[in-house]
Amino acid sequence: MESCSSSFHVAFLAVPFGSHASVLFSLARHLATSLPSGTFSFFSTARSNSGLVRSNNLWPTNLRSYDVHDGLPDGALQLSPLEEIDLFLGLVPGNFSERMMAVEEESGRITCVVSDGFWGFAGDLAMERGALWVSYWNSAPTALLAHLCTDLLRQSAGTDGDRARAQDALESIPGLSSLRIEDLPEGIVLSDTTSSLALQLHHMSQMITNAAAVVLNSFEGLDPTLDTQFQTKFKRCLNIMPFSLLSSNQSKVDDEHGCLAWLDSQVAGSVVYISFGSSALPPKEELVEIAEGLQASATPFLWSLKEIAWGHLPADFLDYVASRGLVVPWAPQPQVLEHSAVGAFLTHSGWNSVLESITAGVPMILRPFFGDQQLDARVVSDVWKIGVGFEGGVIKKDEIANALNVILGSKRGKTMKEKINELKSIALQAIKPGGSSTKNLNALEKLVASCQRS
Repeated sequence: MESCSSSFHVAFLAVPFGSHASVLFSLARHLATSLPSGTFSFFSTARSNSGLVRSNNLWPTNLRSYDVHDGLPDGALQLSPLEEIDLFLGLVPGNFSERMMAVEEESGRITCVVSDGFWGFAGDLAMERGALWVSYWNSAPTALLAHLCTDLLRQSAGTDGDRARAQDALESIPGLSSLRIEDLPEGIVLSDTTSSLALQLHHMSQMITNAAAVVLNSFEGLDPTLDTQFQTKFKRCLNIMPFSLLSSNQSKVDDEHGCLAWLDSQVAGSVVYISFGSSALPPKEELVEIAEGLQASATPFLWSLKEIAWGHLPADFLDYVASRGLVVPWAPQPQVLEHSAVGAFLTHSGWNSVLESITAGVPMILRPFFGDQQLDARVVSDVWKIGVGFEGGVIKKDEIANALNVILGSKRGKTMKEKINELKSIALQAIKPGGSSTKNLNALEKLVASCQRS
């Protein structure tokens, strides 16, 4: 029996790994705040939800989180991220469906399902209850296009995995022509196309065109070719803005390690900020190369590095560079990148980090690891030309110095700065009143509230 008096009920189905859940939660929080008459339910694992509670001090009263089973055996220790993902994928969509039905008993029928873009099954869960389905793709738009072309690329590659034929097909697809087969996310053509994650994403690519709207964590004008492609492929495509701008005013800035105060003492545009995100960590050999490259360079640096990895740094590194560097276990990345002292960003090329770098106007040094990161890096370096990578994709100390010299001290670096500032200007224009992202966000608010309970 429906006990909730609100006329609509929006459910958010998260991917509880990496930054996926936090990005979707920021959208949920925004919509709940903008639409106080609705009920908003956020579904993720207990560990994911507890992290959201700790990191978000603003929580609308009409937004509640609910735990879904994670598939981890009792007392499980030392599982790799891929093992945890496989266990979770073994439970979907049943774990989401079971929890959603229980919540509906308490809070009324769900009228709209907003799912992480990975979840193609969300369309079926929405259809079962006569609800609207909105898919939110928070990774790179180029990666979404690549997934949509999975069948075409596999047909071109043939059963023997002919890379040359697949490359020809890739070059003929507007929006993907600058990529190489090696840049594609694992499971499209290369690697194991039958893994749990590859099967889930392939299913998504076949289902997502059924969504009432596909929402992109991006902004119109970043890649006009993709804008055109998606407008023809989807019923409705809404670029809603860079996530960093959507969330920048929602939570207080946590800077317990004094990063911003340290940056205040540095020369404008002189500092390289280093961070590989929440999931990626270079092997210890590369950590040593980074440390030795920084040690040999005169460039000031701020390095956000998990404390568990500090023991891999050279013994005298922290003492030797203390006068011009700061190593911390965590940094408030959006605010760090926006600081005038930061002139370069050494990154794992995760999409949210790329967006934050663009909206801050900071050129990138790219070291991708897995997933969409190689694709992101290729687009940043070869399409937009606002960053540089490492030869062979592995960090060497001599290349650290060379990359810093290119970005901070060369004509090429000046051109990169000009190009990224042009993209920054487009992003800022998009979120102004009347801008494309502002209009699209308003349209999304109206859409999720349009499916009323009968």
